[in-house]
Amino acid sequence: MSKNQAKSRKLGFVTCVSDAQVLRRRLLASECLNSGAYEHALYFNAPSAAAAFSAAQEQMLACEWLVWVHQDVFLPPGWDTQFIGGLELAAAEFPRLAVAGVYGVAGSGPSAVRAGHVLDRGTLLQETAALPCAVRSLDELLFAVRLASGMRLDPALGFDFYATDIALAAIERGMEVAVVDAYCEHWSDTSKGRVTTEFADRVVGSGNVFESKWAHRLPIETPCFSINRPGDLETFARRLVDSGS
Repeated sequence: MSKNQAKSRKLGFVTCVSDAQVLRRRLLASECLNSGAYEHALYFNAPSAAAAFSAAQEQMLACEWLVWVHQDVFLPPGWDTQFIGGLELAAAEFPRLAVAGVYGVAGSGPSAVRAGHVLDRGTLLQETAALPCAVRSLDELLFAVRLASGMRLDPALGFDFYATDIALAAIERGMEVAVVDAYCEHWSDTSKGRVTTEFADRVVGSGNVFESKWAHRLPIETPCFSINRPGDLETFARRLVDSGS
């Protein structure tokens, strides 16, 4: 097997698409994806992240890792080689590795530690935690699941909290989760301040499911939210709508 064939067997990609122009301008401009070296499943109008991910899992049985990546992410030249190398380093340090991402959080509350190296909406996030880093929460922008782990996304979460959910589920099953060093760019158009009522309603709906499911694991620190008790997500989301702060 050639080196390129070995790489193509290592990774498969899946993306939910809501804006074809953003997809072409960002993700499909990535060298490793427009080269045709990897399988890349695109799903339009999927009812949930889990629906698309599960369909891709059934389609890409020959891949070792299935990479979930947002349509508004750009992967710089050589990203695939760097990510594969990061996975190998992480697997050597964490032999029960099941899920890996590019940005996440270890611990919770005052002891929470952020890990990763990404450009998020023009702001460089280069955390001081050494990579690879074991975490219990991941950002949804990009993460990968080892197909042999049997881990799946939860459709009840729609399009929010599913990365942290699968991380916690893997940990509960005795597996490990890590952030690896694989710099990429995230060009989300979601505001860091004020959000629409529609967006808040979506987050609250998924958040209520998430908080109930993981009440025994609270407090939980995600890349976007601190959840100490049920209801925290709704309070935070409504505050963003009302004040824009």
